[in-house]
Amino acid sequence: MIRQLRVRGRSAPLKHIHVSSFSTSARHCSYEDTIANLKIGAHTRVIFQGFTGRQATANAKESLAWGTNIVGGVTPGKNGEHLGLPLLPTVREAMEKLKPDATGIYVAAHQAPGAIEEAIEAEIPLIVAVAEHIPVHDMLRIHSMLKTQSKCRLVGANAPGIISAIGKCRIGFQPLPCFMPGRVGIVAKSGTLSYESVASTTRAGLGQSLCISVGGDVLPGTNFVDGLKVFEHDDDTEGILLIGEIGGTAELDAAEWIKDYRKRTPNPKPIAALIGGVRAAPGRIMGHAGAFVLPGEPDALTKVKHLEDAGVTIVNHPGKFGEAMKGLLSNYRPGSTRSATPGASQRRSMHTISRRIRPTTRSQALRPSTMVHKRNLYIRENLALNLLRESNINVSEYSGQGNKRLLAVGIDRKNLSPCIIASPASDPEQPHVGAKKFPFDYRKGFDPSSTQEIAEYLQLDQSAKESLLKVINGLVDLFMQKEAFLLETTIVEQAGDVKVVGAHFGFDDAAFRSTKRQADVHALRRTEDEDAQELEAEKDGIVYIKLAGDGNIGTLVNGAGLAMNTVDALADAGGKAANFLDTGGKATSETVKKSFQVILQDPRVKVIFVNIFGGLTLGDMIANGVLLAFKELEMRLPVVVRIRGTNEKEGQKIIAESGLPLHAFDDFEEAAAKAIELANR
Repeated sequence: MIRQLRVRGRSAPLKHIHVSSFSTSARHCSYEDTIANLKIGAHTRVIFQGFTGRQATANAKESLAWGTNIVGGVTPGKNGEHLGLPLLPTVREAMEKLKPDATGIYVAAHQAPGAIEEAIEAEIPLIVAVAEHIPVHDMLRIHSMLKTQSKCRLVGANAPGIISAIGKCRIGFQPLPCFMPGRVGIVAKSGTLSYESVASTTRAGLGQSLCISVGGDVLPGTNFVDGLKVFEHDDDTEGILLIGEIGGTAELDAAEWIKDYRKRTPNPKPIAALIGGVRAAPGRIMGHAGAFVLPGEPDALTKVKHLEDAGVTIVNHPGKFGEAMKGLLSNYRPGSTRSATPGASQRRSMHTISRRIRPTTRSQALRPSTMVHKRNLYIRENLALNLLRESNINVSEYSGQGNKRLLAVGIDRKNLSPCIIASPASDPEQPHVGAKKFPFDYRKGFDPSSTQEIAEYLQLDQSAKESLLKVINGLVDLFMQKEAFLLETTIVEQAGDVKVVGAHFGFDDAAFRSTKRQADVHALRRTEDEDAQELEAEKDGIVYIKLAGDGNIGTLVNGAGLAMNTVDALADAGGKAANFLDTGGKATSETVKKSFQVILQDPRVKVIFVNIFGGLTLGDMIANGVLLAFKELEMRLPVVVRIRGTNEKEGQKIIAESGLPLHAFDDFEEAAAKAIELANR
């Protein structure tokens, strides 16, 4: 008997959608077997966890009206009805009575890990977690659970969710007016970039089939390759968009998969991509929890190069996806078996879409460890060394004798686990060259038998093996107990003894902000070491990063991915951004005013460029926020405002009729050109 999988309003035998290709082994069940659970549609029975909460209620009303098949929900301790649907006290009971295919988790970050675990235990096929700031060690524990089963698939955390435009099924908080049933599949890290990409393909008349937001977390439950595997066998998807950013290696994994796909497929579906963070501040977390580079990880340009080499069309702004994909699809014939020269049709159009961006200053080439991450807690080196001493790890000053080597405990994003990071490099300017990861199981801990391999890779003497193991065990214990995300040390070997001569320690501040855990570590923060403007912005939930150099365009953007891309695309147009500023995915008039206040403190700024895509944010509200800032702050600088998305016409009209020195646009390139012109006067 062939088990049936319902696919967006119809049922299809599993053999017809090549589910065997989703698994690494036909005999061994694994988490990879759950990739097929991403194929949501009109058939998908959805429940909400945290159903009676304010946000869940509002979202459920919208999703029901749109056509999502919500069959009930869960709120602990409650039984009855909500929105005319069954309300149950536990996920297990909901699974037994309502038989859901998917659950949307709408609870706060400190409650989300327990909610995810409850859904895994109930074996709900698709789990969508939208919460931001879930502690990274909670996610490490959850991934160690997911790896042991083959029933549940996780989307998120820190993700807008997943949505089928064809099947009218939304599990998340995507802006519904942007979507149109069609033939483009999208897999993205950034919410705001995916929304603008959706709007672009809608304007181009292409529409969307399935959109998977993997999210901007350090450890997402679904990655790009998972999404690509779904789109490969989805008859509704004819073209694919991939939206990545700095952090991790998922884009490189996708490039390798695409190379193989194009070799083994006579008529491959066209793929276009965008990578945010080409101009990211070195070593900084660019808004998203996972948007930073760990030792041994590639930068944005490396990701672009790998995707280009795989035959992917690269664009430099999401607004260009629609026309780019329309051109690519003009050479694609669904179901055709004719042979095509790999990459030919895509490469012809590539350089008309975007031009390559290269670092122009030495500061952009600095290694990540030379700077300080924000939104995670880095502590002073002397405090880090004190923690090592308290753990009985051999710490000393560098005497000048012995080669310096890198030894760290961090996160392996590919394996979704902690790892030892080692490099024999002794060049202080490039300590991460040659960094290699040695992953280990989060629950089982570090396996001492791996010490020999690490010692050999570090080119240590055999006599240093025992001393090395002591240092590794101390670092691992500290990593686990204090919820670190990176404990990076510089070690030297002297007469068989491994000593730590330098330390760079980063801890997950979400553990404190969301759950009040690790208060002692959080107390080690020294705000006097940080930028005053960045601290001021942080109080209002705004992520502001002052960029080095002679940038003269202040940027104000909603959403981390869009903020990164705004800096990149401005540079591509010949402009120089002075800052990165993310107001948050749901900007308000007040946060817009606060953002102006922060930007205006930078004397380099000659013009302010407001780039808003109204997904959850309303264009008219942003426009009123801009007017409010002008009046209350008595601004003298010109402001260029680009508003697209929800209520864009209303917002543009408010700006145009204000009588203030404001310049309203809906096209990014026109707005960027105006901002550059005003900045260079």
